[in-house]
Amino acid sequence: MTDLEQRITRLEDIEAIKQLKVRYSHICDDLHNPDNIASVFADDAIWESEDFGKATGHAEIRALFSKFRDMFTFSQHNMTNPIIEVDGDRATGIWYIMGPWTLAEGDKETWMAARYDDDYIKVDGEWKYQHLRVDIRMTNDR
Repeated sequence: MTDLEQRITRLEDIEAIKQLKVRYSHICDDLHNPDNIASVFADDAIWESEDFGKATGHAEIRALFSKFRDMFTFSQHNMTNPIIEVDGDRATGIWYIMGPWTLAEGDKETWMAARYDDDYIKVDGEWKYQHLRVDIRMTNDR
């Protein structure tokens, strides 16, 4: 590849990863749709958070998102400030989120701020999550 081709490929990969995060956000904001969540994760992927637990593989991630569906009646994932580093078919990303949630229990409205630390892998030409980590940094009820 020429230098220009490498630079264009890097930019295309970064944009594809941004679109992956948007798809993830839309799935989350579709009542944490457990039927669609596996589509953005590699087969052996990990979703992890000290606050919500750890799930490995599609079946566990679907089960976790089923719990989220019972836990939240509304969410809006406003993702910002991405830093994405691409290295061939692997990449990392750091994102921040600030958004409103409605808890099913008591119909309580809250705001959360979190940081996502993501590892990505390109599978058959498509970027997927390999390891997604969520660190809740603030809620308005803490």
